Amino acid sequence: MIDVNFQLKGSAITVVVLAIIRYEPKSLLAELKEKVVQAPQFFNNSPVLVNLDRLENPEDLKKIGDLLSICRELDLQPLGFSGVPEVLLAAVNKTGLAVLPTPSERALKLPKQEAAPQAVETVIERVVETVVETVIEERLVQRQSKVVTRPVRSGQQIYAEGADLIVLAQVSEGAEVLADGHIHIYGTLRGRALAGVKGDETARIFCQQMEAELVSVAGNFVLQDSLPKELLKKPVQISLKGEKVVVEALVSN
Repeated sequence: MIDVNFQLKGSAITVVVLAIIRYEPKSLLAELKEKVVQAPQFFNNSPVLVNLDRLENPEDLKKIGDLLSICRELDLQPLGFSGVPEVLLAAVNKTGLAVLPTPSERALKLPKQEAAPQAVETVIERVVETVVETVIEERLVQRQSKVVTRPVRSGQQIYAEGADLIVLAQVSEGAEVLADGHIHIYGTLRGRALAGVKGDETARIFCQQMEAELVSVAGNFVLQDSLPKELLKKPVQISLKGEKVVVEALVSN
């Protein structure tokens, strides 16, 4: 018997990032509702991170509660904010939701260690040596792969942390496969596939038969209704170009 009251564990969950570019309540509700209707099973009670980093008119977002109400009206569940402008920080904090730093903000908060003045030359030499050794090691180490030999059933979630994911069977409707790297599916993809979930924009998805509910690369996603009709039920590869998810035929030589 474990004599503790709780355990802390890491977990991978799918979070929808709602990046607000311009806040106009009526048009936001209409546009968001149109998107939710395209994939109700995916968006129903889905956790949402509200990103305000690109918000052009923060002065118009006077009542944060109204924005949260719009999300909840569509059965989206806000869990926090990111990229919050200074003028909205106090109002956001009053909601009680988490305020998460963006990757750039997280980098700025990392503590910097200063070398002692008398050892500057020695430290520089050591740093250079360390950098060279690290680069060589990274080139030699190959990314691991997680292999799944059985079909991924509806309701199941498979996550390849720090690795590529290889599925040798089908991914059923309502199932979800995620990987920090590439995803290879040697069967039919009917569920959701999310590659590069920690931000790897070079990640790709390959599948033998495309019927996906949703595909995503580095957080940028495309729903089934937006997939090219001529590529449905055919072998495809999915990649990211800029912020656009591109679906192309998988041509073999």
